[in-house]
Amino acid sequence: MEHSGTGGAGPHPNPPPGGEGAKPAPLVQARDLARDFDVSPPWLNRVLEGKPRLLLHAVDGVSFDIERGKTLALVGESGCGKSTVARLLVGLYAPTRGGFTFDGQDAHAAFKGRDAKAMRRRIQMIFQDPYASLNPRWLVRDIIAEPLREHGILSDKAQLAQRVGELLQSVGLSPLDAAKYPHQFSGGQRQRISIARALATQPEFLVCDEPTSALDVSVQAQVLNIMKDLQRQQGLTYLFISHNLAVVRHVSDQVGVMYLGRLVELAGKETLFAAPRHPYTRMLLDAIPKMHDTGRARTPVQGEVPNPLNPPSGCAFNPRCPWANERCRAERPQLLDAGDGTRVACHAVQEGRIDIPIVPV
Repeated sequence: MEHSGTGGAGPHPNPPPGGEGAKPAPLVQARDLARDFDVSPPWLNRVLEGKPRLLLHAVDGVSFDIERGKTLALVGESGCGKSTVARLLVGLYAPTRGGFTFDGQDAHAAFKGRDAKAMRRRIQMIFQDPYASLNPRWLVRDIIAEPLREHGILSDKAQLAQRVGELLQSVGLSPLDAAKYPHQFSGGQRQRISIARALATQPEFLVCDEPTSALDVSVQAQVLNIMKDLQRQQGLTYLFISHNLAVVRHVSDQVGVMYLGRLVELAGKETLFAAPRHPYTRMLLDAIPKMHDTGRARTPVQGEVPNPLNPPSGCAFNPRCPWANERCRAERPQLLDAGDGTRVACHAVQEGRIDIPIVPV
């Protein structure tokens, strides 16, 4: 797909540093990313009741890389910190600790400095709820044109109209839809409008926070296929947040499994689905219905996620883990290399107490 007009064109691959054949540096590099939220009662209540401040460690030391043109999916149960990571990467939250670099530049420093607009132009977000993320009082043309005006990319009315039409066509809608309001569209069409708006600044990195979870299954597939086509045509890099492993399998190159604010496993898609290592990853995969297991009862995900305000000592997963021992209850495991490009935070895996299963795929 070629874009005409003043808005620029095509993918943005910068030549990698180093000589020919050198592996390019990852576009996105998150290092020890953490975010705490103060959820304490009001100061007077704390004084009168003698209660300490309460900190919620929503994200606690997450590190990963995303190569240009690839997709990293983050999965996990609700409340594990996936969406907080997404908001940290687009600058909606500032990190309590750590940070991330984008194309070699400190992104959070850029968000707070003169380069804020330039950085936000290169990093965009697609939100979860297509019913809440579009202004119901605006025409679609104004919704999609807003980033073009805000970033000073286009101001001429004729050029804006042309560019909005191109963006609508790129997500499978008609340029004539620009004259409609969001309520005149279905959920899937609204999410396409959200994608068109995110693409308006020609970003290199899209953070997608469960962009299909509010849609019917058949519509999910259409939106996901559009996103994959756009990635291939424009060289986009994605962080894809989801709790749906079937969706993750369709869109990702690499998968990170999160539990209570931390990464517990990070692996290539094929490796993770064929030979999951962490007990929590196995639990999630075992709960998925499989064609070849017709008639076999599914194993539900056991236990409840602990209270994040009072997490267990040691490994946060130990109360739900059948392989937990005293070390697991006392010492928090680090995310370490486990071979095949996989990193796992699990004492049982690192000590060889768990055999790696081969899951039929």
